[in-house]
Amino acid sequence: QVQLVESGGGLVQAGGSLRLSCAASRSIFSINAMGWYRQAPGKQRDLVAVITSGGSTNYADSVKGRFTISRDNAKSTVSLQMNSLKPEDTAVYYCYALIVTTSNWGQGTQVTVSS
Repeated sequence: QVQLVESGGGLVQAGGSLRLSCAASRSIFSINAMGWYRQAPGKQRDLVAVITSGGSTNYADSVKGRFTISRDNAKSTVSLQMNSLKPEDTAVYYCYALIVTTSNWGQGTQVTVSS
């Protein structure tokens, strides 16, 4: 298992940028996939972006071209660069790690985009 701690959330105006980071409690070199999900009030938790151990990435259609996920195995971190933010990006963002078949979650970080 792994402990995940997110940071970097906050309040930003529409069109602005934020960078989220997720620090893992152990090496992420062998973790199958890591990524970010988000959950807005009254809605389900949805995938935002994922990156595999091989470096392949996948994004939700709503964030393609605006968000970029990356991982630094040496620092055991996964980051999400969010540009051109929109009010509909407002949500709690959760870091995620899939280890074999077990899902691991961080506590979440709030991102609020004002119009």
